[in-house]
Amino acid sequence: MKKLYSIIILTGGLTVFTGCKKFIDVNQDPNRPISVQESLILAPVELKISSDVMAGGGVACTVQEYMQVMALNQVAPNSGTYLMYNSDTDGDWSNIYVGCLNNLRNLTKMAEADGKTYYSGISKILTAYCLATATDLWGDIPYSQAFNGTNNLTPTYDSQQSIYAQVQALLDAGIADINKKGGVAPSGDDLYYNGDMTKWVKLAYTLKARYYMHLINAPGTTPAAQAQLALTALNNAMTSNSDDFKMVYTGSAGTENPWQQNFLSVSTFVLGDTFVNGFAQRNDPRVSKMVAPAKQTGLYTGRQNGLTAIGSLESYSIPASFYAGAAAYNYLVNYSEVLFLKAEATYYTSGFAAAAPFYIAGVQSHMNKLGVSSTDAATYLASRTLTANNALQLIMEEKQIANFLLMENFTDWRRTGYPKITKVLNALSDIPRRVLYPQLEITSNPQPVQSATLTSRVWWDTK
Repeated sequence: MKKLYSIIILTGGLTVFTGCKKFIDVNQDPNRPISVQESLILAPVELKISSDVMAGGGVACTVQEYMQVMALNQVAPNSGTYLMYNSDTDGDWSNIYVGCLNNLRNLTKMAEADGKTYYSGISKILTAYCLATATDLWGDIPYSQAFNGTNNLTPTYDSQQSIYAQVQALLDAGIADINKKGGVAPSGDDLYYNGDMTKWVKLAYTLKARYYMHLINAPGTTPAAQAQLALTALNNAMTSNSDDFKMVYTGSAGTENPWQQNFLSVSTFVLGDTFVNGFAQRNDPRVSKMVAPAKQTGLYTGRQNGLTAIGSLESYSIPASFYAGAAAYNYLVNYSEVLFLKAEATYYTSGFAAAAPFYIAGVQSHMNKLGVSSTDAATYLASRTLTANNALQLIMEEKQIANFLLMENFTDWRRTGYPKITKVLNALSDIPRRVLYPQLEITSNPQPVQSATLTSRVWWDTK
């Protein structure tokens, strides 16, 4: 990781010179063009996606508060009671657009020109991943006109429906590029898969299935039709825990897992009581693997969101080291999700009994990863049997646990209603269904959709 941070320093100018469309480049010497190799773009972008977009604070934490997985040990009102200003999402928007999407566009163009189709394939898959993340947070967003430099500083926003079509097209194009087997493949500069292109293709098909399932209630679609599309994609998706899409952190100073940093005492984040109490309610053997007992009491204790008094930080639990240790992996997409996607999709097409084997396998794969014994897993599953009345609820509850700390859970809750949550104490509104557009966009590129509130629904959110 020390080498990686040196790369970032060396390529830090990349964002400055090829940054967001809104920044006009001045003081550039046209006789000294900025150009770097594909390998020097890929690593910093991959790190940024993991450390700044998916886990580095901002909306990555805020949506966990909405899902009552995390809580602030602060007096309400705060973000956990649905207090948000437009400026609160400025950094998240910049991370996605300037740090990720713009540099991925440059990587794609460079790799295509150089005939390095492995790199262009990876770049298109990551572009789809970032675009889908952004549209699920904000709804309509700029893309088709967003990266034309100074020729268009105020791009019109694309509809969420069209963004989803572009996401699927990018994933298809990424798969096709990788299958061309052109140019040198990445190795150490690919921080996720170390240049294993078979795993990248599996990831792309997994994401295709994920995004098909996002649209089960979208206008003009049906759950059964979207489920069938997902099941077709899942034929080529991840096949074991070894395919997990994750970032490796060494844990040395400056290279810690970002979730470990989010739960440092200075941040005042702890786990929410809704999430922690769920383990006792289910008699779930994963509690010790996922939750650290409170230092003060030795008990598994979450904080209730919305309290008007501050408690001792040491009286609350934070995540255990598996997910929030300094050297823990950051799991972005995991194999258990594949199995829960199969379970949900099969439920829509063939009923709960046909879905049950995939549901069971999903729980088992997550428990295996955590090191839970097969005996404890079997005992737990015996108390969580699917029926016609509870199938979707249990599938989504178990998926949320396996997708711990992922923003995907916020999307799943909006489209299915599970896990069941109610608005917190001292809530300023109903439970949010999106985040606010950033102030920097409202100021520099005003669009009608930017008037959306936290409770305004995105296009696919009709349930």
